[in-house]
Parts: sequence; C-alpha cells; structure tokens
Amino acid sequence: MQKILDAILADELDAIGSLDVPESYRGVTVHADEADMFAGLETRDKDPRKSLHVDEVATPELGPGEALVAVMASAINYNTVWTSIFEPVSTFGFLRKLGGRHDLPYHVVGSDLAGVVVRVGPGVTAWKPGDRVVAHCLDVPLEAPDGHNDTMLDPQQRIWGFETNFGGLADLALVKSNQLMPMPKHLTWEEAASPGLVNSTAYRQLVSTNGANMKQGDTVLIWGASGGLGSYATQFALNGGATPICVVSSPEKAEIVRSMGAELIIDRSAEGYRFWKNEHEQDPREWKRFGAKIRELTGGEDPDIVFEHPGRETFGASVFVARKGGKIVTCASTSGYMHQYDNRYLWMNLKHILSSHFANYREAWEANRLIAKGKIHPTVSKVYSMDETGQAAHDVHRNAHQGKVGVLCLAPEEGLGVLDHELRAKHLTAINRFRGV
Repeated sequence: MQKILDAILADELDAIGSLDVPESYRGVTVHADEADMFAGLETRDKDPRKSLHVDEVATPELGPGEALVAVMASAINYNTVWTSIFEPVSTFGFLRKLGGRHDLPYHVVGSDLAGVVVRVGPGVTAWKPGDRVVAHCLDVPLEAPDGHNDTMLDPQQRIWGFETNFGGLADLALVKSNQLMPMPKHLTWEEAASPGLVNSTAYRQLVSTNGANMKQGDTVLIWGASGGLGSYATQFALNGGATPICVVSSPEKAEIVRSMGAELIIDRSAEGYRFWKNEHEQDPREWKRFGAKIRELTGGEDPDIVFEHPGRETFGASVFVARKGGKIVTCASTSGYMHQYDNRYLWMNLKHILSSHFANYREAWEANRLIAKGKIHPTVSKVYSMDETGQAAHDVHRNAHQGKVGVLCLAPEEGLGVLDHELRAKHLTAINRFRGV
C-alpha cells in the first residue's frame, strides 16, 4: 500500500497500474458478533466509538464492471451512524441477502471517497488506473427493466458501504465503475470526498424533476440548514434563484447560513418550538406558531417546498406549514421513521408528499459537476484520522457538528491533492466557511 501512496503523493499516477495491490488493507468495520451490543439502550445512548473498529481486512476479488480505488479520504454520513448503532436493523442482513464476497463476519463501512483508481475489472473502459476520482454511493446492476428510466427504481438498487461491503472508510474500496466521477481539481482530498452522498441527495430531493423540481422564486423551508444535507440544499436554493428559510438550532449555525447568503433564518433554540406534547401526541398550536414565524419572515407567504429530513420530530409541522398545493419532499428521517401528521392539512389543501432516496448516476454527476465548476462548495467542518472514525461518527450521532465531517484514509495530512490553485483561490472563503466552527 505504501508504494501506491508514494506514487499518488509524487503525482506519478501513470505508474499506479504497474504496482502490486496488497492482499489486505485497513478498513473501518463493524462486527457481526457485536450486532446486539447495544440491546436495551435508547438510540441516543448507543456509542459508535464502541462498535467501529479499524481492522486489517482481505482485499476483495475484482469483478466485471468494477474498480478498486485507493482511498485518500472519506466522510461520515448518517448511514454510517446507523450501521454503527445497528439501527433500524443490522446491516449484516443486507450483506447476507447480497451474498458472495459481501457476506462476511465484518462490514467495511463508508459511502463517500476521493482517491485514485488502482485496478479496473473486465468490461471497464471509461476509467483506468491512475484516474483521480470521487464516488457516489448508488450500487445498481441494472439487470431488471425497472431501473432503466431511473436507476433509483431498480429492484436491486443498494447503497454502497451500507447495503454492500468494502466501503469507503478504508485504504481501498470496491465500487462499480458507474459510481465513479472526476475529482474536482480545486479541492483537497478531504474536501472532494465530503459532498458525494449528501450533495447528490440534496440535488435529487430539491432540484431534480424526480424530486421537488425547484424553480426560480420558490420559497424553500430547509430543516437543519447548516448540516450535511441542509448545507447543500441551502446552496442549491440560493444558486437556483429560490428563497431559503433556514431552520437551525443555535446562533452559531444561524451565522453559518447567513454567511452563505441566506437572509430568512429561524433559530429553533431561540424560539423554543415543542412540536410534541409527549411521546404520542403532537401540539398543533406549535405548528401554527411555527407557521406564523415563517409568514413573518416571508411577508405572508408559506413555503412552496419543505426540504424534510429530520422525520418524526418535524414532519407534522412540515405538512402543516407547506403552502396550498405545496410539496414536502422527504428522506432520511434521522429523528425517527414513524411519521405522524394531520391528513386534513394535506388532502384539503392538495399538498404533495414526495419521497427521495439518494440519486441516480446522472443526478450525482450533475451535482458533482456543480462542485467542480465552483458553483456549489464542500462544507467540511472538521477532519479526523481513520483511527478516530468512531469519534467522528459519535459527533454526527450527537449532532455536535456542522456541515460534513471528513476522515483521512491514505492521505497523511489535510490540504493535499489540489491541482487547480487558481480556481481554488477564487472560492477559498466559501470552501473554508464551515471550518473552525
């Protein structure tokens, strides 16, 4: 592995294909025999630092249409948090169903990467060893007709590193070649690794015709506007001529979205919204108070689109505040999957609930292209070493982070990998916006 890393650091990428691939590598794993380790604990008390390990694992055999990538950096996503606390189910069920190479007593996790291709399998013509790449996390075989209009509808669609093995929080990662995209030249490894999953998800959810199909002039309510998903949704709204209403949970997070150009901001900590009276009953008076605050900010307008991802905690309020005929586009449900809402506010006002789950290759490519052109920027706030992945996941689990949390894999330090220094200089303030907060 060291020779491969040396070639990458020396920018001798043409030599990568001639170097030996090691028989094993470091990877961040969960273990099947620990799947019940948190039994009986509340979700908030489950600690990823106890379940995530850094192990030496065997290099998988490369199959047709696949690529093996030397991972310079990766990032933490909420699906890695779910994997680490074995919720809502253990991911080993996914691996057993997939079978073959993937069904192992350990799961190498991670659904983002930036790195260099070291090998390609039979049939791969678009990529070669030495290519600098990022990867999106849609793993799809496209053997069924259902996915040929939109690959997200393929019955065998999976999320790489969550529903497959050999993910990106590792020195090497196994991906399908149609997961690969060019690495933006003005970014460091850790910056380039961070947008993939959340940027693509936000693009489909908000911009794509498969999602909310946002247009100029739309008013968009964005929950968690300084977080992983929300920070990209805020950028897409601003970049696309919409008006974001950014919901955050602290003055510090309010300042971040304000620095991005957002003007309409709701600080939940200051307003003290309590949408649930107790575990079983919501408080419509709080929905109305929230709606009144939105109208106060917008001059009387309700949101055309609600960008929903917290789930159970906020969904009732989201359905209530959307305008007549408006859209609530939902994914993730990080606060719980069992949503409750008053259907009268949906059906009598002809509102639409739209589901969204990651993105197809075209959507991911378009989202990455916007990153590469400097139209949308990474939101890295903090970077950990691979040995500290448990702490990084713990931060995300506790919402003790802003934007995206990166992880260095092969990269020995931050700040490496930039090729286009001129483009970087133009956008340096935006690139560094989330750091140091």
